[in-house]
Amino acid sequence: MAADETSTAAGHPIARVLPLLSPAHLDRDFDYLVPPELDEIAQPGVRVRVRFAGRLVDGYLLERLPHSDHNGKMMPLERVVSPERVLTPEVLRLATAVATRYAGTRPDVLRLAIPPRHARTETGGTKKTGTTTKAASAATEGADSADDSVSGLVEAGPIGEQGAGEVGDSAEEFGGGAGDKVDTTAAEVLVDAAAESRIEVDASAWGRYAHGSGFVGALAQGKGVRAAWQALPGEDWAARLAELAATVVAAGRSAVLMVPDQRDLDRLLAECVALVGDSAVGLSAGLGPAARYRRWLAVLRGQARIVVGTRAAVFAPARDLGLIAMWDDGDDTYAEPRSPYPHAREVAMLRAHETGAAFVAAGFARTAEIQAVVESGWARDLLAERQTLREVTPRISAPGDSDYALERDALARSVRMPGVAFAAARSAIKENAAVLVQVPRRGYVPSLACAKCRTPARCRHCNGPLALPHSGNGEAASPQCKWCGITEAAFRCQACGARALRATVIGAARTAEELGRAFSGVPIRASGGGEVLDTVEPGAQVVVATVGAEPLVRGGYGVALLLDGWALLGRADLRASEDTLRRWMGAAALVRPRGQVIVMAEPSLPTVQALVRWDPVNHAAAELEARAEVGFPPAVRLAAVDGTTASIAELLDATTLPDGTEILGPVPLPPTARKPFSGTDAPAEVERMLLRVPRSGGAPLARALTAAQAIRSSHRSDAPLRVQIDPVDIG
Repeated sequence: MAADETSTAAGHPIARVLPLLSPAHLDRDFDYLVPPELDEIAQPGVRVRVRFAGRLVDGYLLERLPHSDHNGKMMPLERVVSPERVLTPEVLRLATAVATRYAGTRPDVLRLAIPPRHARTETGGTKKTGTTTKAASAATEGADSADDSVSGLVEAGPIGEQGAGEVGDSAEEFGGGAGDKVDTTAAEVLVDAAAESRIEVDASAWGRYAHGSGFVGALAQGKGVRAAWQALPGEDWAARLAELAATVVAAGRSAVLMVPDQRDLDRLLAECVALVGDSAVGLSAGLGPAARYRRWLAVLRGQARIVVGTRAAVFAPARDLGLIAMWDDGDDTYAEPRSPYPHAREVAMLRAHETGAAFVAAGFARTAEIQAVVESGWARDLLAERQTLREVTPRISAPGDSDYALERDALARSVRMPGVAFAAARSAIKENAAVLVQVPRRGYVPSLACAKCRTPARCRHCNGPLALPHSGNGEAASPQCKWCGITEAAFRCQACGARALRATVIGAARTAEELGRAFSGVPIRASGGGEVLDTVEPGAQVVVATVGAEPLVRGGYGVALLLDGWALLGRADLRASEDTLRRWMGAAALVRPRGQVIVMAEPSLPTVQALVRWDPVNHAAAELEARAEVGFPPAVRLAAVDGTTASIAELLDATTLPDGTEILGPVPLPPTARKPFSGTDAPAEVERMLLRVPRSGGAPLARALTAAQAIRSSHRSDAPLRVQIDPVDIG
């Protein structure tokens, strides 16, 4: 039922409230009476305090009603925390869709979507850090322009239950047909009547991509186009995404741009501010409560039209959303570690479908999930022609990739850094160019094994892995446990009794030390761990970086050496090859067009060949096909139930699983997965049970698990348990 937000307590005395309660069976709306003194400010979307089961709890007012279906006694609202209407109808619909998709509760999703209130910030203004200060509107003024009510919820169909293309009409060809005569190289539109400023967007760089100009033109017309954009090597991706966002803002709408980390956020925000000024804000957890809430309020009140942020920005209350885009959706930081564990990519697609906004998944590489929605027709490719790609791609090779190369260096495939890699690095240094060395692991020697039998070296006290720390004075150091920190001065192998150790993986610090001896007099810079470099000045130098920490250099690197490919490809992970290609391409894209990239890995591997050909699309298609054959996401829906044997059995007993559900397990919880409990109440053993259904059974499975969790919470079961839908780490 929709409610008139201007109603009085006499005409609409009932407030429908969603209390923020943790138990799954209490994810319901409750009716309360509105006292006359709260009538004016008790409007849909405000924070309230209500009495529930004898205690005061927080909640959100959803709507005002003339009467209630409840025939018993009703409690009055205790108070309205703030007149600021922080819960918009769109965000509530999205939270409901996410809770349904991930077998969670709306209160859990809203805790992710709406930051905690900062009272002084809310009443004192909306000054944005790093931009020009604007006079803030009062909280009540912000409430006046909110939508009519937060009622009329419609359960959003999850994208791709049968396949992503079945959620709506097929995507248009980016609105770029022959009949479209939109000039996309420049858009000059009045953006904000209050600011009285005009924005010019030069989008000519999009002409390098097939249908790129048509895509930008469709955005300028307000169409909800959807694309998977593969950026060219060396592309200034931040500038391109900022151009898309500015085009949307010029058309009078808002944009949400997501990036994996703070470094990418700073880069993208700088480009957006250069185009639209104060209309762009950044949202991230590192801002602190006051600064983050101030910027979030600017978005809510319509003062900020471009939101740049990390995974939580997908819930930003942007008005009249026209574009939601994300860079590098394969990064694991997009997976939310808190209940109900949604992935920002899936939430973004749900929101784009619900609102009709445009959607862009951008990156140098491509994930199987994005390939699935492209193949379904829900999104379209946004690629450059092969000739354009060849002009900007550096020369990529793997040592020993031909018989001739093996004749010249028979050990090219077996040594860590063969002669061809040293020769390429020396040549680049002679040309006064920087050399990038990518290393999978940080530290000195992060992994040790017995030199005789190759058994991994373990601590005698806690059975943790041993590593060799870096001694600052250059003297030899004793192995140290990575779990308990105890030094193992007298190591003896538990399998064969030998005392000698060997390194199984060389870390970035040891690599930098070795390269410093090999390239005497050349500056060696390290980037990784707690000291990540954003940029380095051009010139002859060697930059040793861990994956994801590669700094930018103006003009590009001369050579990139990608070491220890086996360490990335050999991980026991469903996404090992996909993630490896993503990390390699991220480093190779920093090399100038006439530069060279050498990847130290087996040349015949499909992932290596995809890098050499710079072909992320076909690699993603092959990855998707392989997963479909063995029944893994995104070809199927998978639910991971983690807990003790008793808690898993209790949940399954309360669940009516849909037909065709496969039950896999139980197996021990993967060592890389978070445990579903706090540190003090750890059970003896944690197991994982997998429930697998076809994509068409995803929604029934989620509903069944939601109902089972509600039954379990109503019985007040406190045994640790966690339910995740399509987790990133399957094991």
